[in-house]
Amino acid sequence: KKHRPHKVSQYKTGKKTGKAQGDRRYEKKQKGFGGQTKPVFHKKAKTTKKIVLKLECSKCKAKRMKPIKRTKHFELGTDSKKGKSEYGGKYR
Repeated sequence: KKHRPHKVSQYKTGKKTGKAQGDRRYEKKQKGFGGQTKPVFHKKAKTTKKIVLKLECSKCKAKRMKPIKRTKHFELGTDSKKGKSEYGGKYR
């Protein structure tokens, strides 16, 4: 195996379809009389999410995820004063 250049992009979660097993079970349980059946989560503690990079091999198109630090602001490959930064972009 050799080191190959990878195409780097930021991972985004896909659109929720509502057809997952848990969603179907929840909808069935909620149906009819009886009000809210499961606890609704309110105590959110985190203010940031972990940034996940999606790396795609330029040769074999294999994709892998690389989680990096938590940050509020993230830009991928922005122009800095020294020139182009290749990997982490900008943390604030």
